[in-house]
Amino acid sequence: MAVTDTAPGEATAGPTAVAQPSQARAAQEGILRRQSARESAARTYARALPIVPVRARGLTIEGADGRRYLDCLSGAGTLALGHNHPVVLEAIRKVLDSGAPLQVLDLATPVKDAFVTELFRTLPPGLADRARVQFCGPAGTDAVEAAFKLVRAATGRNDVLAFAGAYHGMTSGAREASGHASDVRVARLPYPQDYRCPFGVGGPHGAELAARWTQSVLDDPKSGVPLPAGMILEPVQGEGGVLPAPDEWMRRMRRITADRSIPLIADEVQTGVGRTGAFWAVEHSGITPDVMVLSKAIGGSLPLAVVVYRDDLDVWQPGAHAGTFRGNQLAMAAGTATMAYVRENGLTTRAASLGARMLEQLRSLAREFAVIGEVRGRGLLIGVEMVEAEGDAVREAESAADGETKGEGRVGGFGDTAAGAAACTGPGEVDGPPGLSETVGMDSAGDVSTALMTGAAPSPRPASPALAAAVQRECLRRGLIVELGGRHASVVRLLPPLTITDEQATAVLDRLADAVAEVARVHGRGGVRPQRRRGWGSGQEAG
Repeated sequence: MAVTDTAPGEATAGPTAVAQPSQARAAQEGILRRQSARESAARTYARALPIVPVRARGLTIEGADGRRYLDCLSGAGTLALGHNHPVVLEAIRKVLDSGAPLQVLDLATPVKDAFVTELFRTLPPGLADRARVQFCGPAGTDAVEAAFKLVRAATGRNDVLAFAGAYHGMTSGAREASGHASDVRVARLPYPQDYRCPFGVGGPHGAELAARWTQSVLDDPKSGVPLPAGMILEPVQGEGGVLPAPDEWMRRMRRITADRSIPLIADEVQTGVGRTGAFWAVEHSGITPDVMVLSKAIGGSLPLAVVVYRDDLDVWQPGAHAGTFRGNQLAMAAGTATMAYVRENGLTTRAASLGARMLEQLRSLAREFAVIGEVRGRGLLIGVEMVEAEGDAVREAESAADGETKGEGRVGGFGDTAAGAAACTGPGEVDGPPGLSETVGMDSAGDVSTALMTGAAPSPRPASPALAAAVQRECLRRGLIVELGGRHASVVRLLPPLTITDEQATAVLDRLADAVAEVARVHGRGGVRPQRRRGWGSGQEAG
């Protein structure tokens, strides 16, 4: 059963057309102008989302101009229960009304004790009974820095293994481990994916090659990579484009690191607290990491970050890692309430089931519009990759002719025929003669990723950040807030709160479908596949 915080009478189908008083609109425009004039050029979301939120509840945000939006950004995944959930507000008010101190550095308090107790209750088996926790500065990037500092101290080694496409934060050490780094002390490894597989094959075979590459780098004395202090990975690369790691690959990484005494760090900053359909995303594969980096949702909408790690790694000296704001009592209270609510109300199961339905509906949309290259995700962490589609039919025909001439599948794609695709991705993954087929990733449950193929399938088309930005703009016009991510900012990302209702999910998908349809129409031929559109309603614009 869906668990929601929607108030009686609150609109659940998304934003409604509201009379727009010129005075309110002018006030909002004035605030936006002053923000542009006074704030840093580094601001990001405010550029793509020119709104001024003044009220929010659950999935819904209301702007200063009176327009209402469905928020599938959720503070970049911070709002597991949506905006201003009653249990979160109650927990915050209770601390405020009690007269308790709001900042206590690392002193013990009843609020902190309750938070740690609830956190440890949720940890993966094998870690909870021997865990230690370090409270950090109130951002995930500081927790990543702390994790690096921890494993370096524990192992006496220096370098770190990370993965292409990763995002671990914006501070120096976290940036070194992220995909956009330049001057680094980090060895970069291939992260498995289907649509843009670095080995050109995708599926289980691509993931196996990625694992073998990792093993070879570690075991080859001439690889140039010394035994590292640790390996950091995301169970789902969120900012990297919503790329869920295959479960078997995760287990391989755990075995590879354990066999070589390399601490494994799981970055669960965005995937934690139920977002992927398990309380922690590592639970899908059944692994137990040595270190977990946690932030975002664990603060219940307020700033909080911690590192949880195995007790034998706890070799720090007093003060080895600190931060003035690591004693945020309001965030601990809100986080305790959020984790307990997710756990007690089965929101992880809800995220898994609703996420699977949303993914399937979006895959139907991808079959209709060639501007969608791939739909992928896990639970309520969903990505839609936008690709160039102009002249798509011509390129596919040329690709098919080229493949027939050479008599072999394409290198770097999925193969030019169903048989070629099957050879690339493994048995049982392409069904029937050439036509619309699906290549499913490593996860046998079928909820990891789907790369769409049509007949003579070409290599993946070029990513289109322009089309993704256009979809984001059209979504906003229709009262839907979405995020962009991926290597080229070409992935439209959905991170709705775990409390989203079925009705709200339908409204989100309707608006997204209409936005994609409009972008495909405006950007000309090649964007729409020749088939009848089914199962999508018309999204109402926000005004």
